[in-house]
Amino acid sequence: MSLAIVHSRALVGLQAPEVRVEVHLGNGLPAFHIVGLPQAAVRESAHRVRAALLNGGFDFPNRRLTVNLAPADLPKDSGRFDLPIAVGILAASGQVPVDALASLAFVGELSLTGEIRPVRGALAMVLAMARERSRGRLVVPLTSRDEAALAPDPRCLAAASLMEVCAHLRQESALERVDHQPPAATEGAHPDLRQVRGHALAKRALEVAAVGHHSLLMIGPPGSGKTLLASCLGGLLPAPDHQESVDCALIASVAGHFQPEQWARRPMRAPHHSASVAALVGGGNPPRPGEITLAHHGVLFLDELPEFPRAALESLREPLETGSVTLSRAARQATYPARFQLVAAMNPCPCGHFGSQRRACRCPPGAPARYRQRLSGPLLDRIDLQLDVFAVDATELLSGDPDDGSAGRGGSTARGDAGTPEDPGASAAAAHRVRQARARSLARQRCLNAALDPEGIGRHCRVDPAAQALLHTAARRFQWSARALHRVLRVARSIADLADHPDLRTADIAEAVHYRRSSILGADEPPE
Repeated sequence: MSLAIVHSRALVGLQAPEVRVEVHLGNGLPAFHIVGLPQAAVRESAHRVRAALLNGGFDFPNRRLTVNLAPADLPKDSGRFDLPIAVGILAASGQVPVDALASLAFVGELSLTGEIRPVRGALAMVLAMARERSRGRLVVPLTSRDEAALAPDPRCLAAASLMEVCAHLRQESALERVDHQPPAATEGAHPDLRQVRGHALAKRALEVAAVGHHSLLMIGPPGSGKTLLASCLGGLLPAPDHQESVDCALIASVAGHFQPEQWARRPMRAPHHSASVAALVGGGNPPRPGEITLAHHGVLFLDELPEFPRAALESLREPLETGSVTLSRAARQATYPARFQLVAAMNPCPCGHFGSQRRACRCPPGAPARYRQRLSGPLLDRIDLQLDVFAVDATELLSGDPDDGSAGRGGSTARGDAGTPEDPGASAAAAHRVRQARARSLARQRCLNAALDPEGIGRHCRVDPAAQALLHTAARRFQWSARALHRVLRVARSIADLADHPDLRTADIAEAVHYRRSSILGADEPPE
């Protein structure tokens, strides 16, 4: 038979649509044509497939070869189609039975020796077949076995080489079956809050942010501890549930960053401040996920926030509100989830010492204001907590006595499942309080406080008359937008959940208002 049809899978965003690899052997001068909107990596598969077949001991047909990747209007990228093209050539030339291809789909890149290399997005393809209730099985590279095993019902087989695949098709030996087996959950190593001397208010703000999934901006001089505080946040967050773990693994698989040891860990992304818009929110053709998607269900830490390109920072506006990003190109569109927790840090001026009581600012007049103006008002309006972090005195840093339970030895993990630890300043104790407060909010409204819509705010953020008067005064004094007012109420709801109060008290509103005002940044100060 001179025609063979092999099933495979493409990758478009987080989806894996089916692709039919049609191989035809015709008469004419020897040639190898691949059609169906292939990109460079797919066109180059002709050379890899030819060498793999010859080195594997197979006959390469010296005829006119035409490979059609259908549907023709779907872009095809990467080397994932090497294996189905090679199998199609062998079937069309009669070297393997054609009937055995009906119940199988193939993905994998071939080396010149016939070894099958891993491909990006194996988990997405397995989940797509399960979602479509496909009766067939997907043959994946052996090195992608752990990734495919994360799916609830991984109907797939693992192969190490093209020769193993052909032996399976000829019923000479069977390929290894992949069973559902998620890797064991491991705890990430986060700095413990006991390593942070002083900064009691900043530690409290971290706890509030962890409870409600609130965004946080820390402003202070260099070396004051902003980066260390931000790195402690991951130790306060509870472990993701199974669905969140699958979502994170799926995104990492599509991006080509999957690592089994990261299973059941919340991602912590910290891109350099030279990151472009495409690196931060995603881009390319076809579109690829960016840092905000890789931080889905986790933390996105942006250090030296004003040093990021202005366009890159402004691109965060919509994802911070909607929790997703849609990348549109002329011929293709992809939507990626981006429910991340933004934590940012910045200096108050180029020299870093504006407003410091220890060192005088060396910046020329107007430079501190211009530096802070790199952050637009709409972006700052979407950041829930804006906190000043001042330098800690050297005497306190060198003191051997713990301050408010925050000093002492470090290195302990944050997610202890035992009772409340004795040290009230340790990450384990804070994580215990965060878990309890999160459980209260989820039981009450089935979402975290940062995700409350206006109707949910009216239902679950009830305030007493004194607290309402304070809120009205602050809103008029600082000329808050409706968004800012709602964010203050969400933060106050998280503070009340930490204290296990059903309604918002005056103290809760006052603390939330304090977190909204940075004395250094002056983001909410009224105009002169």
